[in-house]
Amino acid sequence: MTIEKDLVILVADKDAELALIELLRRTQALGIRDINFDFYKHPNRDSGCFTNAHEFLRSFANHYTHALVVLDKDGSGREGQATYSVENDLKQRLSANGWNERAEVVVIEPELEMWVWSDSPNVDSALGWDGRNPDLRGWLISCNMISASRPKPADPKKVFERALREAKKPKSASIFAELAHNVSFDRCTDSSFTKLKTVLRQWFGATATSSTAIAEEKP
Repeated sequence: MTIEKDLVILVADKDAELALIELLRRTQALGIRDINFDFYKHPNRDSGCFTNAHEFLRSFANHYTHALVVLDKDGSGREGQATYSVENDLKQRLSANGWNERAEVVVIEPELEMWVWSDSPNVDSALGWDGRNPDLRGWLISCNMISASRPKPADPKKVFERALREAKKPKSASIFAELAHNVSFDRCTDSSFTKLKTVLRQWFGATATSSTAIAEEKP
């Protein structure tokens, strides 16, 4: 075995790749050390990640310390299955194909856009809503897409695309990178994002990280 890098990551598309690259660059906020990593996108997107990740990543097992698969539940072909069951199914196949306990799976329910919807002002900026009246959150409430008891849209991707159209901003993978670069990690309470942070800290935890740094949000 010749371990060359810390982490290999398999994702479904450019949106997830750019978001995760920016997240991994914020090592202090994540509470991890600097790591070296490589990304791969599965040609069959989310369904390919679920059905084929164990085969796709098999040849990498002797060259990376850990493997991470991140996919949306929507599009995986397992929409009606419990999220933890989808994750465990794929994790077991990865384990049986050379990774043992060195791989993890994060399934985002229903999709990556769920991570977008926090109360951070940086969301307004990234989606083209700076200076608009009402602001993005006010517009979402007025359209009955969120409420005090339902802080995230039921269909996060559809609402994401509608918000961009309303602001006349083109959809781009760079929006996900901008959000990952700027929004405080404490703002995102989605369970899949929490799992991602926990896994990375377990694998690559820094010896010391201040609580102030972890809570930092870029202006």
